[in-house]
Amino acid sequence: MADEQDPEDKTEDPTPKKIDEAIKRGDVVKSQELSTFFVLSAATVFVAFLTPGVSRDLAKPLAAFFDHAGDISVDGRVLDDIYIHLGLVMAGVLGLPALLFLAAGIGGSAIQHRLLFTFEPLAPKLSKVSPLAGFKRIFSIEGAVNGLKGVVKIVVVGIAMAMALRPELKRLDTIVATDIVGLMVVIRDAAVKMMAAVLIVMAFVAGLDYLFQYRRWYRRLRMTREELKEEYKQTEGSPEIKGKIRQMRQARARKRMMAAVPKATVVVTNPTHYSVALQYEDGMGAPRVVAKGVDLVALKIREVATANDVPIVENPPLARALHAQVDIDAEIPEEHYKAAAEVIGFVMRLKKRGGR
Repeated sequence: MADEQDPEDKTEDPTPKKIDEAIKRGDVVKSQELSTFFVLSAATVFVAFLTPGVSRDLAKPLAAFFDHAGDISVDGRVLDDIYIHLGLVMAGVLGLPALLFLAAGIGGSAIQHRLLFTFEPLAPKLSKVSPLAGFKRIFSIEGAVNGLKGVVKIVVVGIAMAMALRPELKRLDTIVATDIVGLMVVIRDAAVKMMAAVLIVMAFVAGLDYLFQYRRWYRRLRMTREELKEEYKQTEGSPEIKGKIRQMRQARARKRMMAAVPKATVVVTNPTHYSVALQYEDGMGAPRVVAKGVDLVALKIREVATANDVPIVENPPLARALHAQVDIDAEIPEEHYKAAAEVIGFVMRLKKRGGR
């Protein structure tokens, strides 16, 4: 009901999620004129191309039935069998036109929206049986537009039909003398011309009506800023939840980082604020940062390094530069090769002396 009461508050375009939910519950763009155009197209094709074959296929069994009507026994199941046979023949002959109209009906819906099966539009709603709601629908702007559209359509279609049939009026004197078979051909040709003229008009009407219905449907789905924020919270999560998730990820990353400190070659520090753990082994292109941190995290890195006999070297400029410029698990840039090589070389010399 809020959708209808406060349209001026809906300033935001509907999100893909809002549109998808509307389609799933059966709230879709529906132009009756477009559906009518497809069905009328199928009827035109049927009259123009299929009626001769259908008439011929139906005429044969019916002619045989009437020619031998006096010889048919009405006792027992004979008459029932004849009716069943004629029914099957008619079903077979009319099956193709039926499929054609079915395809036209489905096509008229499929071109407007994706096909779906839902019973939600059939659910009972108070607004559907409310006299007040019905009165509002009848005397609303939409009702006035539909009424005007109906009048214009009748007038325009009537003019198109009259223009299509006007040339046939000159043939009335010859049509009177035409046999029944020829008369049926004349009637079929006139019907095709009339239906083709109506199709041209309906194509224009259906196009305009679809644009009108789509715009109306899209505007009905527009959202308020509050609805947009609420949907964002539902899909992306509230700021509190996102903050907790971010904290959990940071904690896991810090745990993995601390697990890499014992494998480091050296920890470079600015004694009280920065700690950067470097790993270097034979075959590596350059030293790699395996852990880094400031303040409490830096202190923890130094504690883990001390517990695992990883050398700690004070080099404030290098520690600050590596912390600011290099990500974890990334190799140090070339401009720091010299300073890092001096630190690692110093550590290697200490290890060799200790080994002796």
